[in-house]
Amino acid sequence: MNSTQAVNSAALAPFLIEPRFVARVWGYHSLRPWFDFASGETIGEVWLTGDDCTVATGAHAGESLSSLFRRYPQAFPGTDAGSGSPLLVKVLFAREKLSVQVHPDDLMAQKYGEPRGKTECWYVLAAEPGSQVAVGLRPGVTLDQVRAGIRDGTLEKSLHAIEIKRGDMVFVAAGTVHAIWPGSILLEVQQNSDLTYRMYDYGRPRELHVEKSLEAVRLDAQAGRMEPKVLPDRTVLIEADYFSVERIAMAEERSSATLRGEHEPEAGLSYLFAASGSASILGSSFGPLKLRTNAIVGIPASAPDFTVRNQGGLELIRISPRRPLST
Repeated sequence: MNSTQAVNSAALAPFLIEPRFVARVWGYHSLRPWFDFASGETIGEVWLTGDDCTVATGAHAGESLSSLFRRYPQAFPGTDAGSGSPLLVKVLFAREKLSVQVHPDDLMAQKYGEPRGKTECWYVLAAEPGSQVAVGLRPGVTLDQVRAGIRDGTLEKSLHAIEIKRGDMVFVAAGTVHAIWPGSILLEVQQNSDLTYRMYDYGRPRELHVEKSLEAVRLDAQAGRMEPKVLPDRTVLIEADYFSVERIAMAEERSSATLRGEHEPEAGLSYLFAASGSASILGSSFGPLKLRTNAIVGIPASAPDFTVRNQGGLELIRISPRRPLST
């Protein structure tokens, strides 16, 4: 990195990120009122931090996150050098059932030439009464029974379904057979991978990946609703391999120095997402940022001091990448 890059890296300020709207067969034509967006295609996912998402504010406006992270690795310690964004954060809108699917872990993904697998979690932003997701298989279900269920269209009977409500956090480790059904809107935090093996797709004319999905399944994979850990200044919704997600307690305002938890050994990349309400992010060395509902701000490790000011009804979610606990 040359001297100019070093100076710019040291001064990298918080920045809003432009969302990317991704078509899915199970999505909606209009995402209003959540996002002011409509399309002739059915949109199922809004990517908030993907590699191709772009910086929306500041000196690097228009630059992709992938480019930014690669150019200024010292501003984002804890990320894998040269690999772009470590996390993919999405909002999911399911008008129809998603496929029954499974994601590989890192070792299996790399076996087939992919850089990483996909462990994820879902924070429930909204849910109709009785909304369900499936996480894992019912006790005692074998892989032979899974294969038979794929073949004869009865796989759903083998799934472990749970009801969800607003504010729940659900963990889905790589290797977990899972499905999302209509009735909820989910904030998904995952490894930066779009690698999915479909097991069953309700007759849609899309490719299935039966053999790879069966290879990926882990009958003992960790999955399910997480119990929040309530602390004086935040609620830890999940702390797992690859990511942590916290709900930050907000009164009128908080300084940037108080956002990082005591468990974090050093400053690193984080994101601030407004699950509801709005805020202003104010710093002496950069223009104010308006954080509206469903918007996200990237916070480099090198960010100058700033203040988050609650402008009404703010539910602030802080997302941070983490290295796997086993390494």
